[in-house]
This record gives sequence, C-alpha cells and structure tokens, in this order.
Amino acid sequence: MTVQPRAVEAGHILTTCPYCGVGCGILAKADGKGGLIVKGDPDHPANKGRLCSKGSALGETVGLEGRLLAPRVFGQEVAWDDALGVVAKRFSRVIADHGPDAVAFYVSGQLLTEDYYVANKLMKGFIGSANIDTNSRLCMASSVAGHKRAFGSDTVPGLYEDLELADLVVLTGSNLAWCHPVLYQRIASAKAARPEMKIVVIDPRRTATCDIADLHLAIAPGADAALFNALLVAIADAGAVDLGYLSNVVGYAEALTAACVSDPATTGLPAADLAEFLRLWTSTEKVVTVYSQGINQSSSGSDKVNAILNCHLATGRIGRPGMGPFSVTGQPNAMGGREVGGLANMLACHLDLENQAHRDAVQGFWASPTMAQKPGLKAVDMFRGVADGTIKAIWIIHTNPAVTMPDADAVAAAVKACPFVVVSDITAETDTARLAHVLLPATAWGEKDGSVTNSDRTISRQRSILPRPGKARPDWWILAQVARRMGHGQAFAWETEAEIFAEYAALSGIAGALGGDFDISDLASLSGADYDALAPFTWPQNPRQRGGRFFGTGRFHTPDARARMLPITPRAPQLLTLEHPFRLNTGRIRDQWHTMTRSGKSPRLSQHLAEPFVEIHPADATSLNIRPDDLVVLSNGHGRCILRALISQNAPPGQVFAPMHWTAENASAARIDTLVPGIVDPISGQPESKAAAVAAALYPAQWFGFAVSATPLQPQSDYWARARVPGGWRMELAGLHAPEDWTAYARALFGLAEAEAATVIDTKRGLARIAFHAEGRLLAALFAGPEPVAVARDHLASRLNEPETAALAGRPRADLPDPGATVCACLNVGINTIRAAIQSGHALTVAALGEALGAGTSCGSCRPELAGLLTRFKLPEAAE
Repeated sequence: MTVQPRAVEAGHILTTCPYCGVGCGILAKADGKGGLIVKGDPDHPANKGRLCSKGSALGETVGLEGRLLAPRVFGQEVAWDDALGVVAKRFSRVIADHGPDAVAFYVSGQLLTEDYYVANKLMKGFIGSANIDTNSRLCMASSVAGHKRAFGSDTVPGLYEDLELADLVVLTGSNLAWCHPVLYQRIASAKAARPEMKIVVIDPRRTATCDIADLHLAIAPGADAALFNALLVAIADAGAVDLGYLSNVVGYAEALTAACVSDPATTGLPAADLAEFLRLWTSTEKVVTVYSQGINQSSSGSDKVNAILNCHLATGRIGRPGMGPFSVTGQPNAMGGREVGGLANMLACHLDLENQAHRDAVQGFWASPTMAQKPGLKAVDMFRGVADGTIKAIWIIHTNPAVTMPDADAVAAAVKACPFVVVSDITAETDTARLAHVLLPATAWGEKDGSVTNSDRTISRQRSILPRPGKARPDWWILAQVARRMGHGQAFAWETEAEIFAEYAALSGIAGALGGDFDISDLASLSGADYDALAPFTWPQNPRQRGGRFFGTGRFHTPDARARMLPITPRAPQLLTLEHPFRLNTGRIRDQWHTMTRSGKSPRLSQHLAEPFVEIHPADATSLNIRPDDLVVLSNGHGRCILRALISQNAPPGQVFAPMHWTAENASAARIDTLVPGIVDPISGQPESKAAAVAAALYPAQWFGFAVSATPLQPQSDYWARARVPGGWRMELAGLHAPEDWTAYARALFGLAEAEAATVIDTKRGLARIAFHAEGRLLAALFAGPEPVAVARDHLASRLNEPETAALAGRPRADLPDPGATVCACLNVGINTIRAAIQSGHALTVAALGEALGAGTSCGSCRPELAGLLTRFKLPEAAE
C-alpha cells in the first residue's frame, strides 16, 4: 500500500486527540514556549475541524511540571539499564518460582496500538499467561461481550455518518453532550438541518444531552433490558420484523418469548412516554441506537447490550446507512486495545483465546515458546489476586487503579502490599504511582508516535510534536527492552513503531484468513515513510473489504455465519436498604478527564466545575437538612466521600450523582470509586459503577474557607479540594473545628512564614480574611467563616501575582468587571458576562449569545447550559 503525504500548514503536525473515543484529528504546532497551538483538523473524518473544550486546551497540558523524567527504583533515580534489569529479573524470578500466572500487566486505553501489541505479545506469547487486562474493562467490556455473543466478533457495525443519516437517534446510557461533545455536535447540526429528525435520550438524570431531545425517558436505574425487551415485543406486534433478514439470525423465537414475560412497568416510565418511544422506534426504519457507560457499567451490562442488538437484528436495521446499534467508547484507544487482544480473554486481531486453532496460529506467527491456554484474570479479579497473594508482581501502565477501580480502598491496600509493583507513567504524583517499587518514565501525548482506533473503526496516527523530555521513553520500547532482558530479544527487536504496526497488520491477515473481521493486511508491507504519512482509514483494509459497514448483507462471524439473538431476563442492581437508601450514579463532567493528570493542568478546564460535588434532588436535600453549597458525606461499607452539594432537579429523587475524577492528589475525600462495590457482570467482568447503595448526610462543618495562592498549598483541614488557576491554585476548605489562630493557619497553608499579611478577623462572628503580599503583588489570600464563603472566586484567582490592594474585599473594584464562573471553557466566557448580554436585550437566543460573546461557538458543549441561562436571566416582558 502506497500512501500519498498530505500537505499541511507550515510547522503544523497532524495528530489525534488523546481524550475520548471520538478520535478527533488535530493540527498542532509548538509555540516555542514549551506549549502547543492546537486546532481541529478540518479534513479528519471524525471531527471535521471541531474540537471540544478538552481538546482545545491541550496546548496548556504539555508542560513538564510534575513529570517523571528518570527511572526510579525503590525511591532512587537510576539509569535505564539498571531499572530494566531489575524489572526483568524480578518478573523472571517470580515466574520461575511460582509460574507465569503469578505475574500480571494492568494496562490502559491511553496506550497506543503499538504499545498495546507489544504488551500483549510479551504476556500471552512469551510469559505464557493471559493475566493482562486493561482499564477498558471498566468501560467497554460488556459491549465486547454483547458483540461477540450476537455477531461472533467484537465488531462495531456502523460509521459516524450514520448518526447524521438516521431519522431517529436513540441515546441510551450516554451523556453525549459532555462525554463525546463532538459527536453530540454532529447530531445537533444534523437535527438543525433536518428538524424532522427525532432524538430520544434514555437516562435516569436530566443531562445536558437532553437539550436536543424530542423525548427524555427518565428510566429507573438498571431497567434498560426491560425497556428493550418491551421494544422487541412492540416490534413483533407492529409487524416490523424483517423476515428476510431474520433468515440470517438464530434465536428470535426464544428472545421474543423471554421479552414477552418481561415487565415494562419496572422501567418506571409513564405509559404515554413508553408508548411514544415504542411507536417512534418501530415506525422509523433509519434508526441508530447509541449506547455507552450507562448500559455497559452494570452487573447485567452484557444482557443490556444484547437486548439492544436483538431489536436491530429482528428488524434488519443494521449495517446500512443511518441504522444500527452504535457503541461509543470512552477512551482514545479502547478500540485499539480490543483489536490487539489487550483484554484477558482475547487474542490479537479479534482472535479467540479459547480457540485452539487461533492460539496455534498466533503462536506460529510469533514463533513464541509458549502461549496462554486459558483466559487470565479480569480487572476486578486481578486485584483480588494481588490482595490474596496469587499475583506477586504486577506492572501497571498509564492507569490509576487506586482511584478508578471499584472498592478503590481495598485495591490501593492490595497494591501497597504486593511484593513487586512496577508503574509506567508520565508522573510519579498519582495515588497508584506512590505505591510503586519501580517507576518508569514514559513519553506523553505530544511526544509519542503510533496509532489509535476510534469508536467507528477509524485508525489514525498519533504523532510526536515535542521532543522527549529527560529520560522518558515510549512504552513499546520499555516493554521490548524488558522482554529482551528476559531472553526474548529476537521477537522484540523492532527499532521503530512502523515495524510493530507492519507486524500487527501482517498478523491481521492470518486472522482474516481464519474468518475474522479485523484484517488490515493491505498495510502489512507499509514502509516507514508510508507509516509516517498514513492518513486516517477505516478498517478492514484487505482485498475482500475496504472500510464500510458490517452485517448489512446478513453474514456474521459465527460458525454458521448467522447472528444470535439471546433471550434476556432483566436483572435489577443491588438492593437499597434502610441504612443505604440512595442509588449512586457516577460519571464524567464536561471539562475533565479520568483522574485529571492531564486535564487538571489546564486552568480553564478547572473553572467550570472546580470542586468534587454530589448532585441531589431538592426533596432529598430538604429531608437531610442540606442547603446549597453545604458539604455532604456519602458512605457505605466500602468507603466514605465528602462532596459539595449541588441541589438540582436533574437528579431524580432517591438518586445521587457524583463525578469520578478527583483523587487524593487534589481532594481530601473524593475518590468516588471507594463507594462502588466490586460487583461485576458475570459474562464481561465489567463492574457495576452506576448503582451503588449509599447513605447521604450533612457534613457538620464548623467553618468553610476559600483560598488562592501563587504557590502550592499545604492543607491541614478535614475537607479540601484544589484546582489550577492562571498563575497558581485555588482551594476550597472546611473543618469540624476552627483554627484558634487564623493568621498562623494561613501562613502554614501557604508556606509564607515571613510574608507581609493584611488581615480582617472577627473572632466573635468567626470571620477571617487574610492576604499576603510581596512588593504590592498578591501572593495568597484566605477567606473563612461559619458559612460557605461568598466571594468572587475567579476574580481573586485572576489577581495572583498582580498588584492588588483590595484583595480582602473579595470582589472586584468598579473598574474591574467580574466575568463570574466560567460557562464556556473554550473561549473563557463567564456567567456574569452572559447574564449582562441577556439582560441587555441584545442576546436572547443561544445563537445570539454566540454572535455577541463567542460562547458556544467552538466545541458547543456549553450550549445546553447557555439555553438554561437564557431561561433563567431573561427579563419578564411587560404586560400590555
């Protein structure tokens, strides 16, 4: 295959965003100051020039502050050769003494495909164990299981353009506006162009995605299978079954029988809403059902996926333009990890680990001395194996299981007690990295080369823009060097990423010959120059098929080439109790990513929601005596978190929502997965992350505080949460006992023992305002009182390192307008600026706000919030 290089603007490099699974193309250019200038690639098929707030802010996240720049062994910096030798010897010794299943790799959807391929090859083909799993287990494993059960392969049938071609888009278990903003904008634009297009959102919460919905189904938690069973019955009753297509399907009668005994009432939906959804779906041929974590992160996630697939198979609405089920992935290369066999129950190139012919084919291709014969430990079981001593050495790569795994406190304790822990990462400042015996410095996005696969099977190149800092090295190189030191040098002798990709492509040709879906063997002879110039393409790429959709012709990757419909019996999540009466839903917020090791570096991404929070319904808040901005304790037998109350009608009664981003690095008690038990889907092994039973109570703080500082803060309070701001940090604080000496407390908090202090302290009322200056410049300020502190937070943060004599006022002078809390992170437009534009009468629509202020015109993910502010701030019209 010959690749034609694409011309780009001088100095710009084509690469791919490292955040969600949309896989947006980026044009990036070094700014000469250690940062990047970033914009969307208008020619990339995924985003066509669009970027979300996170992608737009990538240039702010590539600084070297906090980076791990040299290998460390038992806390001491060492040379690479020494570190690699220690890792190879310790793993080899454990394998010799206890067998290959005594070691494990826990890897990440942040890895590039080439990295993933090397890790999988080393573990399964040369160590001889399948104990390699990935954090994608936590987000997409149920989709993998559902695909394989129905199609015989883990195949996404459709393409992104189907979202725009459909006449009905169903979004279930997906807050697309915040979690996949560019796809949301593609759908929103399609609906604007074709207003007759219908959109249904299925979610217990009212989310930003509901802004474009014609119908919002506030389903009961865990009832998705019951809903899609009801749909299957409605399909049969409406005569919408495609009998011709059904000849390519096995199991229809059994699936329908099971669906008929399922109770639609368990969905908790009003009868009229349910009937309207069933009418829309059954009467619309071009329908796409988009699903994500709300479906997958369940103890019955695989069955929920198959309940959705059943409906598309019964109607033949799959693999044709504008129709089909569509799983949107959470991570930038979760799909690539699935393709290379990065899960404990898979082989490379979508081959089956439990198929002897597949194992023999892969072992023969690799010329490996051994091959894993059975599935390895999936993520939850892997860390249970670490806890009970079954796993004696573990290598954790680019992920933070001490925060993100269910029962996170138990996982952290297990990692801490493990005899040998290796962590490869870009920073030593994560909850997991602090537990490692060996730390290996890896290259970050912007420094590394390779490929990634997005949610619609588009493979794109990720290219280096910045030089490798310090002694940081690519992950594939680190893994290959360890493999060489374990005696496998010939099989891991690559010199470039291009050589790994070519080997992988060649192996995919063998998979294709065995009947597999993943075959990119057209690229097996790709030269280094062609790899460097490789443009985005959709797999497969082979003489039989190049790109396009799957299953429209009715041929599948099962032994008889027919799809499988499964009988689904809905299962409820864990029961609530009198002690734990609330259902906890967890997820992402708009401007942050995973545990914020990258996105948390950007001041503008921290301005929208700067503090861990719990969304709670007003009736529940009233019953618990919780007021706006109070602190709330969530607890159960697994963990305890302290979060800021966000009282909102968006949360249904009896349910609470909390984001998963905060760690011990940036908050005192907000590791939300400490509350999530290790209950898993029996098929996929994916944890139930959206249905934990918890208690909620008011945190009885005796004082609250807000601080800004030009230097890192050193909190010694019961509650704290920090975030980056331009020129420093901001921090929320609270405690059960007020300090006796506020000035001394502030000096210790800021590390300013000698700085000039200006104070206003009212001991009787419990109020304190303290500001520190140097030569008239504001260094830090603390505001404290017995109630949540009301000051102009963004204004105070903007005054750090600036001449400021009025900091103690807590608000801007008349000549310094306060834009207020950030709403549009892309263009840094605050709520006060938006309110003024609305109340002026000149910006009374979302489009008009965009024209006047720019808000909502970049990634567009703030447009639902802008619509809400229009309703909130519009002045009432005078009566005639």
